[in-house]
Amino acid sequence: PPTAIPTTAAATPNLQDAATLTPATPTATIIGMIGPEPFPENINPLTGLPVSDPAILARRPIVVKVSNAPPIVRPQAGLNRADLVFEHYAEGGLTRFTAVFYTHDVSIVGSIRSARLIDFEIPHMYDAAFAYSGSSGPLRVRFQESDFFDRIISPDFGHGGFYRMEEEGKSFVHSLYTDTYTLRETLSERGQEVPPTLANHMAFREEPLYPGEPATRIELWYTGTNATWFYSNGRYLRWSDGEAHLEAYTGQQLTFKNVVVIAANHVNTDIIEDTNNSPSIEIQLWGSGPVSIFRDGQRFDGTWQRNDPNHMLTFYDQDGNMLPLAPGNTFFQIVPLGFDRLTITP
Repeated sequence: PPTAIPTTAAATPNLQDAATLTPATPTATIIGMIGPEPFPENINPLTGLPVSDPAILARRPIVVKVSNAPPIVRPQAGLNRADLVFEHYAEGGLTRFTAVFYTHDVSIVGSIRSARLIDFEIPHMYDAAFAYSGSSGPLRVRFQESDFFDRIISPDFGHGGFYRMEEEGKSFVHSLYTDTYTLRETLSERGQEVPPTLANHMAFREEPLYPGEPATRIELWYTGTNATWFYSNGRYLRWSDGEAHLEAYTGQQLTFKNVVVIAANHVNTDIIEDTNNSPSIEIQLWGSGPVSIFRDGQRFDGTWQRNDPNHMLTFYDQDGNMLPLAPGNTFFQIVPLGFDRLTITP
């Protein structure tokens, strides 16, 4: 794959503030729409794609916490096989990944890192299990008291299924890995490998509802890192900090059918996350806010909504029509409200 970001210029306006958006209304039936209700039994509700065996969908999604900082942790393992990946601030301007595995299992995923406040939201969205290693003291207590503690798999609580694989240049904290096969065995032993209860759904459509704004290059500048996506042959390819972002064991570049930029309120809390006294960030993925969906080389702006802890994020245009994703995997870029470091090139 290419090793340099394709160079182009010219930016379009940035995300607007949530307060300027009109609340969405229910979507009318649209020809060709997959979802939001009902999904055929052989269609994965997280990707809109058919599965080879509907029994695959009778398993629980697994959410896994994966490191993304410092750059030495790249390339990570397993991300290209995830149905969904979220990138969000951890603390100190650095980002972390939360990957959701449902359709595919992976023989290695990682490196595994510690949980953050956002991880009380994402497992709820998909009625998922959650695998991670490490957290601040207050978060540990909250996880133990949470309503999904029986679906948490972590060495923090003496659970197995994790192993160390030390690599040159990487510190000990970036050496922990797992695999979804072992995680599923643990869920089965607990009686938790059951079909998820999904309270609502996203929508998918092979073609957009209408033409969007051209968007072949997307660049986001977080405080401590940047992500660039370049559209090619129906997919968005990822670069991180100027280098092609690869998968560790296949050597393939990370590619996704959809890139979704979600702006949500970020609030610093009194929980301390590291030795630099960085505060834990409450990323408020509830209510509504602005969203930009990138698919098929086009941009579609609208509103995201999540009105119940057990709801997924759903997306609407200014007329209240549900904005469909392209069938396939999706990468969510979570940014603060008023984010002004998003550059789009036609």
